[in-house]
Amino acid sequence: MAKWLNLAVGGVAGTYARYTLAGVVYQCAGAAFPYGTLVVNLLGCAIIGLLATLAEEKYLIGPNARVLLMAGFCGAFTTFSTFMLETANLMKDGETARAFMNVMASVVGGFLAFRIGVFVAEIL
Repeated sequence: MAKWLNLAVGGVAGTYARYTLAGVVYQCAGAAFPYGTLVVNLLGCAIIGLLATLAEEKYLIGPNARVLLMAGFCGAFTTFSTFMLETANLMKDGETARAFMNVMASVVGGFLAFRIGVFVAEIL
C-alpha cells in the first residue's frame, strides 16, 4: 500500500509542478514557442538523471523514494524524462541501435499518432 501512496503523492506533486512551472515560463517568455514544455522536459531529464544516479550508483535512494520521486513525481512532471532514462539505459547496455530506434519511433511515431488522432477527430 505504501508504494501506491508514494506513487500518488509523487504524481500529484509532479502534475502541480509541471502546470505551475510551464505557466510561469509562458508568462515570462510568451507562447510563440513552447518554452514552458521545453523547460519542463529539460528539467525533468536533469532531475531523473540525478535521481537515477543517486539510486543506482550511489545507493542513496531506496525503493519507496524511487517510486515517489522517479515514477510518481518525474512520471507526472514529464514522461519525456522517463523516455530519456530508458534510452540512456539502452545505450548503457550497448543497445545503440535499439536506443536510436526508440528515439525515432517515439518522436516520429508520436507525431504520426498525433496527426491520426487529429484526422479521426476531424471526420467525426
